[in-house]
Amino acid sequence: MSVLSHILDSTRGWVAECKLRTPVAELRARVVDLPPCRPFVAAVRRPAGAPIRFIAEIKRRSPSRGAIRPGAAPAEVARAYQAAGAAAVSVLTDKPFFDGRLRFLQEVREAVSLPLLRKDFHIDPYQLLEARTAGADAVLLIAAALPGGQLGEMVALAAELGMAALVEIWSAAEVERVGGLELVGINHRDLHTLKIDMGITERLLADGFREQLAPGAVVVGESGIDSPAAVAHMAAMGLDCLLVGTTLMAAPDIGARARELFPQAR
Repeated sequence: MSVLSHILDSTRGWVAECKLRTPVAELRARVVDLPPCRPFVAAVRRPAGAPIRFIAEIKRRSPSRGAIRPGAAPAEVARAYQAAGAAAVSVLTDKPFFDGRLRFLQEVREAVSLPLLRKDFHIDPYQLLEARTAGADAVLLIAAALPGGQLGEMVALAAELGMAALVEIWSAAEVERVGGLELVGINHRDLHTLKIDMGITERLLADGFREQLAPGAVVVGESGIDSPAAVAHMAAMGLDCLLVGTTLMAAPDIGARARELFPQAR
């Protein structure tokens, strides 16, 4: 069983438990009175001639790295990210594999003014309602986890709820699935094996991905960004934004590390 399949199996069980505790109807009732989402896409879009932007991630642990920053306080980390010039904050909410919590979203929302991405393995519409009520302005949707028409349905529901959807792909085989979308992520990590391939973005862009399928999309590079040289390389390829987590969370001084990687962000 691949790592992604293992995580998705766990997620299905977790979602079933959540539905028993908080019914869908209750979440829908909460959504009605919520204020508008913060503008996520505008925050991460890179204006012509501007430095590449970054989404800073709150991640205590991961399946590939193990413990990264045990017990990290989400609000404290988020404030450091905002001070360092992050365009948005990504919040891991998966508990079994990333030591996240849904409540971290609300804690971060109260601490900073940046738009928030709920980073989780979204496989059920229930989770999008959950994300919206917890304070997310955007959600991650992994193409490999949403076969057939499920991806389009989840993108549509996110829009209905006022949230952006960052649709993540890893391989050339998935490119056609993101045609016409406004926010696309290219993950350098294969979620089936957890192996990193930093060349995937360059290959996809060289094959005309942006021009043919997502000419107006904001494109985000994800995973493996761990040096100023890597940031410069991705910026030179024309990406709008980078999502960076482990290298920031593992640093003794989170803010200083963010400023080292993105000195022009503020």
